[in-house]
This record gives sequence, C-alpha cells and structure tokens, in this order.
Amino acid sequence: MENPVLKAIYGRRSIREYTQEVPPRELVLEVIRAGIWAPSGLNNQPWRFAIVWNAEIKEKLAELTRYGEIIRRAPVVIAVFLDQAVMYHQIKDHQSAGACLENMLLAAHALGLGGVWLGEILKNGDKVREVLGLPEGLELAAVVALGYPNDRRKRTGRKPLETFILKEIL
Repeated sequence: MENPVLKAIYGRRSIREYTQEVPPRELVLEVIRAGIWAPSGLNNQPWRFAIVWNAEIKEKLAELTRYGEIIRRAPVVIAVFLDQAVMYHQIKDHQSAGACLENMLLAAHALGLGGVWLGEILKNGDKVREVLGLPEGLELAAVVALGYPNDRRKRTGRKPLETFILKEIL
C-alpha cells in the first residue's frame, strides 16, 4: 500500500504490552495534538486530557478496571474527557471523542508507539476523575495506554468487505 494514511489505518493495531522505555513527552504531546485535530460539531473541540506518568496514580486507575494490568505496564496513560460545559449534542460529541481517540491511536502508530483504547473503565468514570483530582463537569470518554510496543502477536483480520454492505443503490 503506497498511500501513507491507508497504510497507517491498515497497519495500526491495539497494543497492550510495552517495553520499559518511557516515550518522550514531546511524542505524547504530538499524539494528543493529532487527537485535537479530529472533527467536532460546531468545532466545539470538547476533549480534555490528563496525562499520567506517575506509577502510584496509574495503580489507582488500574484498580478501577479489570484491564488494570495494561495500565500498570504502560509507561504513560492518557485519560480523555469531554468537557460538558462546551458539549452541545450528546451523540455528536461522543462521536467526536471517538474520532479524537482514533486520531491519537493512528498518530501513536505513526510515531512508533503503541496504544490501546480502554473503555471498560467508563463504569468508574467519576472515580477516575476523582483520582486525577479533576473537577465535576468532565465526562470520561476513554483511557489510552501508551508506550513502545512489546507485543508480538499477529494482527487480527477483518471479515470481507462484502459482509458489511447492506445495500448498494445505483
């Protein structure tokens, strides 16, 4: 595949195991920068981020999800929130958060990092916000675990395109 965007989309996968090497802050900020370039309704840009390097705080976050081991092993995690004060439409803003998260994961892949989008922790969104010392009015959208890949598993495949097409109207 020659197209770099398509190559990144088809090559990216969820990475759940990381080396001990800590990514430079500049790379982490670049991942977030890619996220904020996602589309949002009315260009309201509702996303907000908490970057967690601290092992004690990561441990507290890990205790809030059954996927805690991923958080413990990740050199850095990014909690992604929606700022309810700037949200204008629940569904559109959540779709924007999804676009932001996918941009972040694609950017991480392009920068040689690996990441995984953790959503099960949403059941404890208020507790995550409290652990991070953040005010009310922020709704947890996901936590992204990030680091240099140490995952040798093969990428899962996809069903054939035809299985997803409901109808083609000419």
